[in-house]
Amino acid sequence: MQTPDLNLLVALDVLLEEGSVARAARRLRLSPSAMSRTLSRLRDATGDPLLVRAGRGLVPTPRAQELRERVGALVQDSQALLRPAEALDLSTITRTFTLRTADGFVENFGPRLLARVSAEAPGLRLNFLQKPDKDSAPLRNGRIVLETAVVEPMMGPELRAQALFRDRLIGVVRAAHPLAGKALTARSYAAALHIVVSRTGLDEDAVERPFLPDGYSRRVGSSVGGFATALAIARNSDLIATVPELHTAALRDGMFSFPVPVTTTGFTVSMVWHPRLDADPTHRWLRACLRAVCSPE
Repeated sequence: MQTPDLNLLVALDVLLEEGSVARAARRLRLSPSAMSRTLSRLRDATGDPLLVRAGRGLVPTPRAQELRERVGALVQDSQALLRPAEALDLSTITRTFTLRTADGFVENFGPRLLARVSAEAPGLRLNFLQKPDKDSAPLRNGRIVLETAVVEPMMGPELRAQALFRDRLIGVVRAAHPLAGKALTARSYAAALHIVVSRTGLDEDAVERPFLPDGYSRRVGSSVGGFATALAIARNSDLIATVPELHTAALRDGMFSFPVPVTTTGFTVSMVWHPRLDADPTHRWLRACLRAVCSPE
């Protein structure tokens, strides 16, 4: 089946409004002969004369009268679709956005983000999911609209990313820990008992491992699946947790934090989204909000 020429809808709308080939030609800036050829194509496409001569003018057929309102609505809808989006009115938005973040991010930045969204766009709901892996499929299939991540080469090349903040690793112990307040060396830090964050439970898969020196070994007493859990255990034990500094600021209240006494690599936490949402005004506004709440004060 041949695909219809949708440009004919505009010509049909004008012809039915004007009831005249000459006037329709002037509106569409065509010659009368070109407009006549367009009417002929419309007759072939619809299988109906559409406009027939009556005296010196043209009158619509019953089929043309039936189509008139529908064609007009279709043309108006298509013009609206192809027009730039109108100014965003945050007070009228009623949408739900789902974000996926690493453990600790929501506890630290979530309250400020929710407060800002609630104040400016009360009809916008934010849902937060934990990030169990690095699979970017949920971004592609639309299950989530935004993700926070340390961008890696394996991430899909079609995804968009923008930096939120630069972070680094620090060590954290409970306030009454025997090492609290002492100057740790690389040796004393390695010799202490650590709790690490690993999605697989394997020490070599600890999430902080890539940012520590190659071959550097620590005594690991336990592993958990997230930073919040690691800090909760360190708060009530003699284990050392090694966590991102800014990412976990709200979770370390009352604990003793110290620079890791070995050379570590800093890293950038970014927000990641699918390009289909690039031009979405509400999503653009949400990205701006997330940048604002993550900016150093």
